[in-house]
Amino acid sequence: MKLELRPRRRLMAIGFTMPAPDFDLSPITGWTREHWLALADQQLLAVRPYFSPRKATIRLSGRPSSSGVVSDGLEGFARTFLLAAFRVAGEGGDDPHGHVDLYREGLLQGTQGDGPEAWLPITDRSQPMVEAASIVLGLQITKAWLWDTLGGDEQAQVAAWLQGSSRSTCVDNNWVLFQVMIAEFLAGAGFEHNERQIEHGLQRLEDWYAGGGWYRDGDNGGTGDFFDYYCGWAMHLYPILWAEFAAGRYPEADRRLDLYRTRLAAFLEDHVRFFGSNGAPIFQGRSLIYRYAAVAPLFMGEAIAATPLNPGQTRRIASGAAKYFLDGGAYDDGLPSLGWFGAFEPMTQGYSGPASPYWTSKAFVGLLLPADHPVWTAVEEPSPFEGDDGLKHAEAPNYLLHSTAADGIARLLNHGSDKYYAPGPDDPLYRRLAYSSHTAPLFTTHPVDNHFAVLNDSGTPSRRAKTHRPKAWHQQAASWHAPVWDDTDDPADSPWRVATGTAAAGGYELRVHAVVSHVASGLAVRDGGYALAGSRPVENRDGVLSDGRLHTAIWPLYGYTGVGTYRAEGASPLGELAACGYLEGQLSGKRSCFASLVYLGGEPPAWVPPAVGRPVFDVLDDDSRIGARLALGSGQVLEVSFAF
Repeated sequence: MKLELRPRRRLMAIGFTMPAPDFDLSPITGWTREHWLALADQQLLAVRPYFSPRKATIRLSGRPSSSGVVSDGLEGFARTFLLAAFRVAGEGGDDPHGHVDLYREGLLQGTQGDGPEAWLPITDRSQPMVEAASIVLGLQITKAWLWDTLGGDEQAQVAAWLQGSSRSTCVDNNWVLFQVMIAEFLAGAGFEHNERQIEHGLQRLEDWYAGGGWYRDGDNGGTGDFFDYYCGWAMHLYPILWAEFAAGRYPEADRRLDLYRTRLAAFLEDHVRFFGSNGAPIFQGRSLIYRYAAVAPLFMGEAIAATPLNPGQTRRIASGAAKYFLDGGAYDDGLPSLGWFGAFEPMTQGYSGPASPYWTSKAFVGLLLPADHPVWTAVEEPSPFEGDDGLKHAEAPNYLLHSTAADGIARLLNHGSDKYYAPGPDDPLYRRLAYSSHTAPLFTTHPVDNHFAVLNDSGTPSRRAKTHRPKAWHQQAASWHAPVWDDTDDPADSPWRVATGTAAAGGYELRVHAVVSHVASGLAVRDGGYALAGSRPVENRDGVLSDGRLHTAIWPLYGYTGVGTYRAEGASPLGELAACGYLEGQLSGKRSCFASLVYLGGEPPAWVPPAVGRPVFDVLDDDSRIGARLALGSGQVLEVSFAF
């Protein structure tokens, strides 16, 4: 059973009027370039009622961001302008809806410092710096139809606002690339700019390169690692576009473009594994309200010949992602919600406001590829992992990427991304043991799903602090951390160590955990499986949970003494009622080992571990290595072995 939202022959799609599907050119999604153009136009037309009188802001209703409603209005302008720019530039200036005229008017009003709709200035670490990067990108690609039509005084007025970036500091993460883009635009337009910001931003990018095409999003003072979709829609996207714009002006632009091309090609070998056959990206990392912006690096790979995919596969994945959210209800009366489908505030960040989701505009970079490009003319083909199961260890983020062709589920088994700054609650978007394209973590105070914890005397689960990397064997991943329980605990002082190793095949995951402590303890431990959610209660059929489409289970193999089901309401962006299975065991002595088998699939599991005895299971626990070997009924063998 492949869990795929099959294209439906209809014209209406949740608030938008879309073209009829073309199943000859696109036999899987039905989408063509016309659908992308229509989706761009429909979004731009949907926000028009929310323009301020002089067109400098777009103010949508909803919870304001931490930057305030004035900044949010600029965000609405900037992010939809980027969408308009990709749409108009992609059609060679053809603009039947007059998008450029509206944004030209708003640009001049917003940069008029003493005007009634003047934008906030760009200052140190301020949100206008972020939005200015979208504005200059839009101005770069629509130069002939917007920037070149401005008078000299008007261009100077826009430049004066942008030059606030030249005098400002930024957050030391992907924000440095915003300053690179702003400075490059000013340089290309002949205005005073801060060249040092370009050099600094490009150097910081090198500092954060982790290998295999992966960038960290900042170094966070060395306390933890951020690996998430920003690697694709920021750390790869901006440098490549910068190199294209800087060619002929910046001496090393061409050399850097070759470097970025090589890195993008390596990254896409992993990134293509982040999409399920239903179109959904794996639910991991912050800013997930940007949704199908995750396909931007796929289009960039086509643009600069840096992709492992053929053009029909690229369009299939990209269109599948956009269609997944459109058909799933991500747009309410034409406006995107702060959530996955509908609004779900717990998954948002404080910096997100009502217009923030329009960073989906980055996906429309694909429209810069002309209508006769193979990405639009080739017949759509399945992604590489719709015909065969996939398993790959991504070394830089220490992910085990596992996909199953039968149900189209993509999984990320996480041993490297922790978003760890200092003691604090586990972030459900970073610190779970596993994520998938078809499930989402539960946003609860104390994590249960896909989380291994030591329970203290009051039953409070330990937190997964900064992850460290022991040596793991082929096609496996492992990590260890020093658990803490509250905000006053310092992992450096913890007498505890928890190590976990994972192997996967056929929708099954073998997890092996070792808990070591220098203090005597009879505390309990808990290991949770995937959470399912929907509008009806998740069913439990002999320990296998089901929402009617998905099936999941977690079975004890070694060390556990109890099983249970955890249920929650209002904790999942995928449905009001959620549940996950869990196991419990008891620590014994200074070193205790536990092993579990986890399943997630579109059909009930074809094989379950024997209820009595463990003839198919062996565990290794010696002074230098933890290991386990499990033979599945299909003949496949899962083996975990890691040093600890």
